[in-house]
Amino acid sequence: MRKLLAVWLGKALTIAGRMIGKKSSSSPGEYALKICPNLVKGLNKHIKKGIIVTCGTNGKTTTNNLLCSALEAKGYKVLCNRLGANMLNGIATTIIQASDIFGRFSADYACLEVDEAYTPIIFDHFKPDVMVITNLFRDQLDRYGEIDITTSIIKRAIAKAPNLKIILNGDDPLCVQFGKEKNVTPYYYGISEKVLPQLDDTKEGRFCPVCGEEQKYRFYHYSQLGDFYCPHCGFKRPKIDFEVKNVVLQPKMKFTINGQPMEINYKGFYNIYNLVAVYGAMTALGESTDDFAALLTGYKPQIGRMQEFDLGKPVILSLSKNPAGFNQAIATVNTDKRLKDVIIAINDKANDGRDVSWLWDVDFDKIADRNMNTLTTTGIRVWDISLRFKYAGINPDHMTSSMHEAVERCLSTGSEVVYVLVNYTALYPTEAVLNDFVKKTGREEK
Repeated sequence: MRKLLAVWLGKALTIAGRMIGKKSSSSPGEYALKICPNLVKGLNKHIKKGIIVTCGTNGKTTTNNLLCSALEAKGYKVLCNRLGANMLNGIATTIIQASDIFGRFSADYACLEVDEAYTPIIFDHFKPDVMVITNLFRDQLDRYGEIDITTSIIKRAIAKAPNLKIILNGDDPLCVQFGKEKNVTPYYYGISEKVLPQLDDTKEGRFCPVCGEEQKYRFYHYSQLGDFYCPHCGFKRPKIDFEVKNVVLQPKMKFTINGQPMEINYKGFYNIYNLVAVYGAMTALGESTDDFAALLTGYKPQIGRMQEFDLGKPVILSLSKNPAGFNQAIATVNTDKRLKDVIIAINDKANDGRDVSWLWDVDFDKIADRNMNTLTTTGIRVWDISLRFKYAGINPDHMTSSMHEAVERCLSTGSEVVYVLVNYTALYPTEAVLNDFVKKTGREEK
């Protein structure tokens, strides 16, 4: 009865929230768990073929949703927290919304994004069959602390899941170490050729996770991702099970996975990692990948994942939450050779992390290229990000607390495209502003 009441309450809160324009991705589950704390327990009994969890600092929402789309394209029913509500209350909400009025639900697979810090708690409620770890970077230092704290948390979670198949980024030394845990069967994915210029990028994990000595690289892609090895203890990039080669980034992204050709209309080199992680997870599940590229044609990125709006010229919204994410967003902006305006919004609300010292770890100086028309800074911490640019030798053209004003100004310039880079709590308000402009112009989001 407690479970049934929890489901009814969650459904009522979902309806009420959506009526007032809320996403209702986590709060219904939060209240439902107060009535029935075991609402998520026993999930394994409702999933016929397997539960896949995805965690990691960057790319987990995209990877999780890509995997869900690929499985759905094969005709499976999939339980998925698509909006990225990745704590216990978000998973509870997902179950509530999938349940009928009698609290019953079932699915072939569950694809669940999980917050790294919550993995031990969530693994107390159900045991996944497959775990994908995308990467580990510094993120929200006031919440997570340094990376070694996150690493120990994930190891505690892994110890709770017997016979776990684990899909690891073989180019990330911080991920590779999880393959040495006792109860796992590891699979590694990676990009096995030099693709990007070997610039002096900020490396999150410079030191060997085994012995602590500084690692060396035959080549690297960004941050600490690449063909690494430790000259002191021998720790190195493992043999890659799902190998990317023959990468072409422009005009369309092309590459091969284990010799199988892919051509994908996505932006961002980092998306190759998301895609090959999905390929690896499907293989570990025993699903065929012969039609992998075709399975992903119907995928539509979630809000802020290089999301494009047609406002007379393209306006591209990109979520970046930490130094590694911002550096990759900047790299993606720089590959676009059109004349562009750039807007950067930084907030410091609770979900962003109050500590904005991470801004000094972003290579903002690299955003200055001959194709940048104007740079606008905005957000709650507009003065902090503007000061950071000043120390990078770049003076913003405009500083404003209003995203509406920032977008309106950029739409009136002679640029060919506008990029809007935002951190987490600036994302949904920015989307609302862009949707208002869409309504006024009568155009549509692409």
